[in-house]
Order: sequence, then structure tokens, then C-alpha cells
Amino acid sequence: EKVCYNERKEKGMNEMAKKRESTPGENLAKQIIEQYKPKSVADMQDALKDIFGPMFEAMLQGEMNNHLGYESNDHGIKTTDNRRNGYTNKKVKTSAGEVDIKVPRDRDSSFEPQLIPKRQKDVSEIEEKILAMYAKGMSQRDIAETIENIYGFEISHETLSQITDCVLDKLDDWQNRPLKRMYTFLFADCMYVTIRKEYKSKNYAVYTILGYDLDGQKDILGLWLNESESKHTWMQIFDELKTRGVEDVLFICIDGAKAIFKDVVVQRCIVHLIRNSIKYVPSKDYKKFTQSLKKVYGAPSLTASRKAFEQFCQEWSQYPGAVDVWKRNFNHIEQLFDYGSAVRKVMYTTNAVESINSSFRKVTKKGAFPNENALLKLLYLRTTELYKKWNGSKVQNWAMVRNQLATNEKISARIEKYEHMI
Repeated sequence: EKVCYNERKEKGMNEMAKKRESTPGENLAKQIIEQYKPKSVADMQDALKDIFGPMFEAMLQGEMNNHLGYESNDHGIKTTDNRRNGYTNKKVKTSAGEVDIKVPRDRDSSFEPQLIPKRQKDVSEIEEKILAMYAKGMSQRDIAETIENIYGFEISHETLSQITDCVLDKLDDWQNRPLKRMYTFLFADCMYVTIRKEYKSKNYAVYTILGYDLDGQKDILGLWLNESESKHTWMQIFDELKTRGVEDVLFICIDGAKAIFKDVVVQRCIVHLIRNSIKYVPSKDYKKFTQSLKKVYGAPSLTASRKAFEQFCQEWSQYPGAVDVWKRNFNHIEQLFDYGSAVRKVMYTTNAVESINSSFRKVTKKGAFPNENALLKLLYLRTTELYKKWNGSKVQNWAMVRNQLATNEKISARIEKYEHMI
């Protein structure tokens, strides 16, 4: 019985092996290994280049057959006077390196290949890879070296500039796109970046505005450059937002600006107040200091906030400069408690604003930029990376935010007006 069982088992395994056929990819891999006997990754890439050439040519021949309406060596009656007219030699860049191919031609030059269009010499999607590397803050020299190391061909600084400059048109369209008619929250912020101008390095202010729409979706409304931060520039930026379609805003977190939208609540930015106050605090106390502050603006009620603020002032009295920042601005903390806890948290939570600053600083801290466009296209690419990261997600606990906003009759009426327009 044992012998019979082993025989049946072996027979079953053989049948299973027969049933499982090799995939086309496995068969191709076996043929490559048998014919080329690669011993390294470089050998494998050479083998792939040999395959890419004939594969491209065969596909181009198929396109030509479809264009003319007959196959090569077809001696039957033709429905067109157009004929094949030899080949054009072409060198294309692929993900495995440079490959020489022959592109078929026709007599009246009406053939427009789709696989590798005329004048296109790069089929490696290298432009997207270059933009991704540029968005991560890599220098042109580093990008060129990476391309050569990975793909085996050189790319000039001029070509790199042309590729990265292609985003300038996209940046212009993005910067001038129509905006939503209403935003619940806007967060205005500014950071400084060094630009070389007239042989001198100078700090430029980069203005950004983060907006939350009625659905809790995050959007960066634009990027603006100026030689310094000023209230006048902020007013110009907000005027621009109006021309791009913004009619109403519930809350704006900004420093020192007048109300530029009717009935808007202007809230001092908690991020900026923290930055201003920790200038007076030794780095060893940063964490404990900010934790004490959070008990003030994150308190469950105004009474609890005032009590926490008294304790904060006593605990950190050795740093009078830091405490004074909050004493002068405590009315902005009190203002938070006019609204529900979810709304307050949106206004004092710094994560979204800090994530933008952090993302920008990762690519701007390496040194001075040669011109304004070099900076703007890099920041725009970082912005597109942020959109991918957010992936259309809503602000946390947004349903509760909307419920708490709805308890205020005036705010509720304003929201209802614009929801009916969507």
C-alpha cells in the first residue's frame, strides 16, 4: 500500500507540473539566458538593448503596414500610390541605454509613427524621472551623474534646463487657475530663500497660502516672491485671489493684516507666535516650553485656558521675552474659544502649514538659486509632491468642524449660499 501511495503521489506531482505552463516572460528569460549567458547586470542590460531594437523595428513596421494598407512584400493590387521608401537610422534612449534602430519611411512622407514620434529620441520616460529628482532637490550635476550611472548615456546641463523649464508653463497655468468661491480657512505664511542677483546673494520672501474648501480639501492657492515680507504685498496677493474668483473666507490665520474679506475672522497664526516666542528660550527647553503652551491654546474651555496661561507665565517667568509675546497676543487665544473645539483645533494645529514649510526647506537649504525661475519651478514641483501626498484626503475630523460651524447662524447662512452654487 505504501508503494502504491508513493506512486500515486509522484504521478500527481508530474501531472501538476505538466498543467503549469511557463509564462511568456519566463520563456523569454530562458531564451535570453541561454543565448547571451549574462554574468552581470551590465550584461543583462546589453541583452535587453539587443532585444529592444528589433522589437521597436517590428512594431514600427506594423504601424507602416497599417498606414499603407498592405504588408511588406505584398505584390497584390494596392489602393494607394504611396510606397515604402527605405529606412532612417535613429538612435533612441531607452531605460536600458541607447539603442540604434531603423525607422521605415514612405514616399510621400505622410507616415507619422506613434510608438516613437518623429524628432523624439527618448523613450525612457526620462523627463519624468528628471523632474522627480529635481523635485527632491537634486542639483543638475547630481542628476546628470545619476542618469549616466543608471542608464548609460550622458545628458547635458542645457538639456536638463530645457526639461525642467517645461514646468514653467504648468506653473503659470496653476498660478492663474480659477479658485473656489469660498474657503473656510486660509493660512498665510512666508519663508526666506537666497537668490543670486547681480552677482550678489539676497534673501527673498516666498509667500504661500494654504486653503481649506467647504469639503475640507487642502489646496495651496499660489506661490509669490518678493524682496521682503510686507503688509502691502499681502494685500496685493489677497486682491489677486479675489480676481481669481474667491468671494468669501470664514477664517484667515495671518499676522498683522487687516480684514480683506467681509466678515472674515482674522486669527494670529499660532505657528508664528510659537516661532517668535522660542527665540527667547534655550533649545534644551523648547519641548517643555511648547508643551506648556499647548495647554493654553488647546484647553477645553476659556476658563481652563486662562488658568493654564497663569501657570505658564509663572513657570516660564525666567524667560520674560517669551512670556511677553503671549501676554501681548493672549486676546487671540481668547478669540479661539468663540468656536467649538474642532474649529479651534483647525486654527491652532500647525501640522499642515509646517508640512509645507518642511517640504520647501528640504530643497531650498542647499544654497542660493541662480534666478527666480529656478526657485519657483522647484517649489512648484514640491507643491505637486504635496498634492500626491494629500491624495485628496480631507482635513481630520472635518465632519465635526462642519457641524460646529453650522451652530453659528451667520456662518451657516454664508456656507449655505455657496453650497447652493456648487
